[in-house]
Amino acid sequence: MSLSIKIRLSLMMFLEFFVWGSWYVTMGTFLGSNIHAKDQDISLAFSTQAFGAIIAPFLVGLIADRYFQAQKILGTIHLAGAVLLYGLHQVLDFSAFFPILLAYMILFMPTLALVNSISFNQMQQPEKEFSSVRVWGTLGWVAAGFLISALAWDSPEGLTTGLLQNTWKLAAGASLLLGFYSFPPPATPPQAKSSGPFQWREALGLDALRLLAHRNYAIFFLSSILICIPLAFYYQNASPFLTELGMENSTGKMALGQVSEVLFLVALPFFFTRFGLKNTLTVAMLAWVIRYLFFAFGDNESGTWMLLTGILLHGICYDFFFVSGQIYTDTHAGKKYKSAAQGLITLATYGIGMGFGFWVAGQISNFYLLQEGLHDWKSIWLIPAGISALVCLFFVSVFKPEKIKNPN
Repeated sequence: MSLSIKIRLSLMMFLEFFVWGSWYVTMGTFLGSNIHAKDQDISLAFSTQAFGAIIAPFLVGLIADRYFQAQKILGTIHLAGAVLLYGLHQVLDFSAFFPILLAYMILFMPTLALVNSISFNQMQQPEKEFSSVRVWGTLGWVAAGFLISALAWDSPEGLTTGLLQNTWKLAAGASLLLGFYSFPPPATPPQAKSSGPFQWREALGLDALRLLAHRNYAIFFLSSILICIPLAFYYQNASPFLTELGMENSTGKMALGQVSEVLFLVALPFFFTRFGLKNTLTVAMLAWVIRYLFFAFGDNESGTWMLLTGILLHGICYDFFFVSGQIYTDTHAGKKYKSAAQGLITLATYGIGMGFGFWVAGQISNFYLLQEGLHDWKSIWLIPAGISALVCLFFVSVFKPEKIKNPN
């Protein structure tokens, strides 16, 4: 992979995750403070990610793998997304907010698989090259979080005056920029064109399901679904949790989790090569258990270090599991079904797992809602800690060590 291609892919990743990080971290707080949404409404809003992720593999398998260049699809989606994001800036109640967000997430979620597919298509050794490109996505998310706190949109005064509404304009501008940026090369031509008759199974990317015939991959697939249930608690509740505790610049502090992502993405190739896939995934799941225990017993006084440590563990939690999983998926998919396979793992994690997880998190948060409008956060965080521990035990017990081979 040449330096010019690496730079283009890195900037693509930066903008992709800047767009998402501009609004996703603070959406729960925005809905509570600006629109006065209830816990169930916030849960429903986050579940739009799952709807988009479930549809994603079909869109990617139908279009990106068979008919059109992936980078052109990516650009078109982000141009349309910019319009919808700006529309979210205009709404004043949840009934108008939800359908626009749902439409946007149905468009956006396939782009997570597309940027991976575009990147993998340019690489000879993804297990060594991908992390150095993917790290720029993390930096994009960090930049968005720091910018929001620097502009004081998430400060007590900013929340009172409704400044979090500006996050949607910020995301819309970045999406517009990425839309135009995506069209030039590097080109990612369709990989699954067939000279034979049209087949719906191939067109919809369902052939990627053959990956589940591999025992280890099927276990990884199931573990990915299950571990995303506790992950949903973090994405949905962390911002409201820190806000209720009175932590200043909470969005900027949450971005420290992505700062740790940068560090662990750099370490991932060494750890992956030295200790293997199974150990890498196991360490990630153990880090999730520790993170939620720290959230359960930490506070904004003497226990602040526990909260910050829990945030900083995000690098291990995310990189060691999800980035490793994307590489693992790419090695099993082969060249023909790269896009459809990335869509499949997107369905497993962001779709099925987190979709159910957001519903569970909403029910648990509402159950532990106190009369004064606050929450019993200790009880809430102990639940994802327990789920993470059980998933880790299941994975360690049944997943066999496997050497990752170069798919190219």
